[in-house]
Amino acid sequence: MNAVQIAVFLLMLSVLVVLHEYGHFLIARLNGVRVTDFALGFGPTMLKWTSPRSGTVYRWNVFPLGGYCQMKGEDGKSTEAEQQREFRSSADYDRDNFQAKTPLQRLAIVVAGPIANFIVALVLLFGVALIAGVPSSKPSLTIGQLIKNDPADRAGLRPGDRIESVNGVTMNDGDQVIALIHSSIGKPLHIAYVRGTETRTVDAVPKPFRNAGGAMEGRLGFAPLFPLGARWDVVASAGDSWSRFSTVLTGTLGALSGLFSHPAEVAGQFQGPIGIARTSAAVQQLGIGPFVSLAAFLSISLGIFNLLPIPALDGGRAAFILVEMLRGRPVDPEKEALVHIGGFAMLIVLILVVSFHDVSAAFAGKAAF
Repeated sequence: MNAVQIAVFLLMLSVLVVLHEYGHFLIARLNGVRVTDFALGFGPTMLKWTSPRSGTVYRWNVFPLGGYCQMKGEDGKSTEAEQQREFRSSADYDRDNFQAKTPLQRLAIVVAGPIANFIVALVLLFGVALIAGVPSSKPSLTIGQLIKNDPADRAGLRPGDRIESVNGVTMNDGDQVIALIHSSIGKPLHIAYVRGTETRTVDAVPKPFRNAGGAMEGRLGFAPLFPLGARWDVVASAGDSWSRFSTVLTGTLGALSGLFSHPAEVAGQFQGPIGIARTSAAVQQLGIGPFVSLAAFLSISLGIFNLLPIPALDGGRAAFILVEMLRGRPVDPEKEALVHIGGFAMLIVLILVVSFHDVSAAFAGKAAF
């Protein structure tokens, strides 16, 4: 991974985060909440401009990774319930204060960020399908994505590698490769592939995997690329983008649930910042279409992650507002403290899980740093 690839990855991630924050910004303004600050990046401010109409301070900060949307009534320190209790006990009442809005309005503002991520993902997937074409139903011989720590990844195969032969037999299409892998549980496969202009070989053994039908089949742990057609059909593009969006959304939710039900089997499939950066660097070499698709998939992941009912995330704030709507008043301080302890514990465990696999890969020589 070189400096340019890292910069492109950070720029992509920053754009996705800023669009997330713009979702909060837009719905806040539509509900009459004053946005005090909207920033690109973090740290000391290099440039800023104050809107004479709204009073919002637009900032460009030193570290251009992500951003934030600060609203009137948010102190950035207290939790949702604490800020609501403080506002209700105060003698001041400003209609443009976030805390002055109804629970439903505040809930809409809070979840607007993740929803913006989902909308961005759909737009990106639709754009790729419309401009580059709808993917063919027939897989190619080129590797698209890899499952971390599965046989293909451990053997050294990478996105963009094109398989030429297996056990000396020339492969004509992706279906032939897939059928051979599925029928070779526990059998060594000698794979010849092309990376750039160089032909290489590697040995890998498919591991047993139970498919959706309940049957056992071999798996190396990679998804082939599907060639893009030259169709500019709006209806086909819309259907394809929705299908891909739904597949990634349900797959990510299933993986998250599996992380708690059978963590030993699922944890290795999660990637932290290092793993995602490595994937981004590899996909950048495949062209703009696959890279934009990766950005869409990351946008979906950001939306889902932020909806987790964990304090400090949008999902945690939304959970407190939902409880307030049911009870008619903010959460009690003692109960809120217990929720915070449990929520932060979950967040720490999740971070440790993905970080452990990133660091393990780095020590094993698989990281590009």
